[in-house]
Amino acid sequence: MARPVKWRNACWEGDHKHLPVEVELDGRAVRPWVTWFIDCARNAITGAAVTPHQPSRDAVLAALRIALSRDESGGPYGPIGGLPELVRVDRGKEFLCATVTRALGALAVPVQDLPARRPELKGTVENLNHCVVDMFLVAQPGYLHAPAATTGPRARPGDLDGLLSFTEFTARLLDWVQWWNTEHRPQPLGGRTPLQAWQDDPTPIEDVPPALLRSFTLEDAGGDKVLSTKGVYWRGRYYVGPWMHGMDGTRVRVRFVPHHDHEIEVFDAATGAYLGPAHLANAATAAQRAALRRAKDAQRRTMVRALVSADRQRRRLGRYGAVTVPGRPEPLAALTVAEAEDQLAAAAGAGSALAKRALPDLIPPREAPPSWARPIRRSPPAAPGTDAGPPSSGANEEEAEEGGRR
Repeated sequence: MARPVKWRNACWEGDHKHLPVEVELDGRAVRPWVTWFIDCARNAITGAAVTPHQPSRDAVLAALRIALSRDESGGPYGPIGGLPELVRVDRGKEFLCATVTRALGALAVPVQDLPARRPELKGTVENLNHCVVDMFLVAQPGYLHAPAATTGPRARPGDLDGLLSFTEFTARLLDWVQWWNTEHRPQPLGGRTPLQAWQDDPTPIEDVPPALLRSFTLEDAGGDKVLSTKGVYWRGRYYVGPWMHGMDGTRVRVRFVPHHDHEIEVFDAATGAYLGPAHLANAATAAQRAALRRAKDAQRRTMVRALVSADRQRRRLGRYGAVTVPGRPEPLAALTVAEAEDQLAAAAGAGSALAKRALPDLIPPREAPPSWARPIRRSPPAAPGTDAGPPSSGANEEEAEEGGRR
């Protein structure tokens, strides 16, 4: 049963969509995700964010910030936006995380938690997920469900030939979002575009002040920081900004977008006023990050090959021959004494190397303070049938002393 049509900003629906298309990013083929919100009454896309990997809190907050703000001067959303009365999502952990709940709760926007695996309960955004595939992605290079050519080899997944870059694909997707809002005419709107239906609706729009939007869509680092000549210290690194000149000793609070640790937002701790952004000092260059990623990829491949080899040898050592009469089966793996000793020595060497890296004796334990109660050492009970004399007077004095300390 369809829900009754209401007014603009009465309800938004939000969702992730793993797009069936490959794009090129840093020499790799990736499948992007889109996170977006749509107004249920006017079918207008209020905000969207694209990530080259599975989205997390930062993607949701980015799309939410775009949706809440109103771009009056143009852009893919135009004047569409404002403060909704309700946001409807499913049980996605990113949508229901504490950051999003806190951000919407601070703006007095309730979040309706729908049951999992019930797409019909948020049909507006699910219809948008189908439309972006049928109306946009099928015509893009790298579409994964395109029919294969009758002649010539089929392109393998991961090939970069003919793929769009991530930047170009994002530009095309946002152009399609603008086309959806300004030119597309859905059947429920009676021949109007979502923008026309939005502008024809006389319902007042409640705008979010930019200061609140900047504050409540970020996570608080917790605790006050002090500005110094090196900048603001956060998570073991310094962040600097040109506006910090002459503000040494000022107590500030740090807010940040999750997973975006290259930049933070700084606020005055006393008044809560926004001071400005701060960027990571001595940040690594793009070439250094690429070299580090290649080194980590090579390390991962080496470890995967070692794991596969160890698993293959384990299975080989566990194989036995078939028997036709009762008896112990014979192992099929043939090993010389030298081969077995070499492999055992290599395994022991790997374990000892990890044990050496642990450095258990780096910081020896300190002697217990004299005020601590120590356990009483009692003599073991005598065996049955033996004569056990009374404990010595020294032992009684020692026990009495220990009891007095306790």
